[in-house]
Amino acid sequence: MGGVIMKTASLSPLLQSFFTDRLMTQRHASPHTIASYRDTFRLLLLFAKTQLKKLPCQLMLEDLDAPFIGAFLDQLEKHRHNSPRSRNLRLAAIHSFFQYASFEQPDLSGHIQRVLAIPNKRQDRSLIDFLTHPEIEALLAAPDQTTWSGRRDHVLLRLAIQTGLRLSEIISLRYADVQLGQAAHVRCHGKGRKERCTPLTKQTATALEAWLHERGGSAEDVIFPNARSGPLSPDGVQYLLAHHVAVAQQSCPSLKNKRVSPHVLRHTTAMELLQAGVDRSVIALWLGHESPETTQIYLDANMALKEKALAKVAPLHGKLKRYRPDDALLNFLRDL
Repeated sequence: MGGVIMKTASLSPLLQSFFTDRLMTQRHASPHTIASYRDTFRLLLLFAKTQLKKLPCQLMLEDLDAPFIGAFLDQLEKHRHNSPRSRNLRLAAIHSFFQYASFEQPDLSGHIQRVLAIPNKRQDRSLIDFLTHPEIEALLAAPDQTTWSGRRDHVLLRLAIQTGLRLSEIISLRYADVQLGQAAHVRCHGKGRKERCTPLTKQTATALEAWLHERGGSAEDVIFPNARSGPLSPDGVQYLLAHHVAVAQQSCPSLKNKRVSPHVLRHTTAMELLQAGVDRSVIALWLGHESPETTQIYLDANMALKEKALAKVAPLHGKLKRYRPDDALLNFLRDL
């Protein structure tokens, strides 16, 4: 008797075509997205090598079934101490690949759909950190502006707090991205290769103009170089920020209770705009958010706006009474 012939698919050519054809050619994915997906599959293939005792080039798509993917995600959390958010980002990369595989290998649709059915893990959304006005002033005053690096750092911090640019956007800024004079602004390429322009205040534009004049350079030179004239690295910015925060803590003790990262500076921009009465949709455009819903986290964190709303509520007088609707069905349910 003949048995059922199971369709098989080698993982290696499928995964390679996913990166070259789907991500790079069809979707024009950003280098950041490609790097993130690449790292996910490196981890997954190393996990498969350990658990399945197979080299990556020997793997079949069927080896990566839903239980195996689930075990990989658990390993990320338990042994690599990934947060639910990081775990979900890894799963998003895996889902994207399996969606591509569903078109390339329709005979394996049942296997693929079981992987695609793996849900994201719910995560508690904590309130964001941001800097208050005294903390902003203390941080901007921290760099020693009698030195070249201090002047660079002061302008970098001022630009970051005023514009809300992402760290990757700041360190990649070049002379050609800056427009001074009337309608001063900086132009950057954000997530998904989306270009946006962010206006500069007069104070920020003046500081940036002075720095560019001192720095010198051509249109393609980075605005904030390291000591070797190359672009600052993300770790380099984090290091200099930590140094200046430590200095600022001496005059502003409240900074000792906060973990200040480059992204906290971005949060600070959003909170400044929100407290100034700027509409949420405008803030989303300013920060390069795909959806205004992303900006909801700033509303949740803004206690000042909540206190203003509370002040508008008329005070309650007299004893509160429980509301009891006069409805036969509700009365029936109440009396059960």
